[in-house]
Amino acid sequence: ARPFAAQLSDAALADRVAAAVREYVHFGIFDDISISVENRAVTLSGRVTMPYKRDDIAARVKKIDGVRDLTNTVEVLPVSRFDSELRDRLARSIYGHPAFRHYASMVNPPIHIVVENGRVTLTGMVNNEVERMLAFSLAQVPGTLGVKNELKTDR
Repeated sequence: ARPFAAQLSDAALADRVAAAVREYVHFGIFDDISISVENRAVTLSGRVTMPYKRDDIAARVKKIDGVRDLTNTVEVLPVSRFDSELRDRLARSIYGHPAFRHYASMVNPPIHIVVENGRVTLTGMVNNEVERMLAFSLAQVPGTLGVKNELKTDR
């Protein structure tokens, strides 16, 4: 009989890795991690606000039964008071809007707001195209130097 981990599909392993990232207590709406799995080799990419997050998430993923190899290309966003204040304004603008309040109350809100040198990238998942476009519109707060909308819809 083969060990359980050897029978695990890449898709099932990706689900486990995604759960480990989501359950990491310091992973928040200002961080974004993408996961790819090929032949049980996991690649993490994206951006986080602090170096310890990159390292902690990689350590969590390495411990998952079935991970054969890990490549961690997660970048740490530069420390900037301007970006930090912009993140707060964006979060209030988006999650404070009545259309998104139900998301704000979730343990892991689905809209991620990545700010780097005043440039904003929205990632994550929303219910439909109207919410996708509304989030983009709400992200146009003073101080942004551009907004890239990478939100996906589940429809």
